[in-house]
Amino acid sequence: MRKKVVRRKTTVVRKPRKKAGGFSKKLVNFSLISLVFLLFFGLVYHYRDGLAYYFSFKSDKVLSDSAEEKRISDVRNFQVLEKKGAKAVGLDVSEYQGEVDWSEVDSLENKYPIDFVFVRATVGNDRLDRKFKENWLGAKKQKLIRGAYHYYRPNENSLEQAELFIKTVSLQKGDLPPVLDIEKLPENQSIERLKLGLKRWLKAVEAHYKVKPIIYTGERYYDDFLKEEFSDYLFWIANYNFYREKMDEDWLFWQFTEKASVSGIKGNVDVNIYNGDLQQLEFITLE
Repeated sequence: MRKKVVRRKTTVVRKPRKKAGGFSKKLVNFSLISLVFLLFFGLVYHYRDGLAYYFSFKSDKVLSDSAEEKRISDVRNFQVLEKKGAKAVGLDVSEYQGEVDWSEVDSLENKYPIDFVFVRATVGNDRLDRKFKENWLGAKKQKLIRGAYHYYRPNENSLEQAELFIKTVSLQKGDLPPVLDIEKLPENQSIERLKLGLKRWLKAVEAHYKVKPIIYTGERYYDDFLKEEFSDYLFWIANYNFYREKMDEDWLFWQFTEKASVSGIKGNVDVNIYNGDLQQLEFITLE
């Protein structure tokens, strides 16, 4: 009888393979981490004055635990205001600011005088800003250079909108030219029809006040739709980007923040810089 031969299976122990490119991956990770740190410390260095102000290391402001007074947006606001030079600073307000104590509205951070204010007057073809009269008179009483603006609704008749603004706003000597605020794109019409409506509003308002209106819009909107075709108008541009710290030469006004705090106004308020000093600002007012 034959004996069964039992063959034992031999287990082959394989050595773990070294991962290909392990060193390269570590190098890439190290480089990325280093880059992040460099960018972080670069930003900290660039905004060192603003950060110092933010943490009250270099501010004569009374320290406060209020989160409202200590916002990261303050860093950029401080940086922009420090770099503005002699350029005039102003606000724009509407019913959203509620009751404004105009007797308290005189400066930003007790350092940067407020020279002008834009007040929203009308919206579309049928609505008045609920605080227009109060704000319009309050700004005058505070001896601020004032201007009125109309919030344009693309899907409503442009001439009716112009008529509402004209009926509501009586400009006087020393006031700024009227402003057309355009921010939205039309829903039921083409861009060409929108531009036609804007031109009709501008021409009607110019004919009444005998001065060319100013156009307010966002930088992207300006670049995409208005810059070329409305090049004979002066622009007030909104741009809140953290990296932008100065205005372009072809901007008349720059709205650089919507999150500033000002004495006499509860909550946030928009702040603007005029591309010139106070004397130059007075030069563009109505005679």
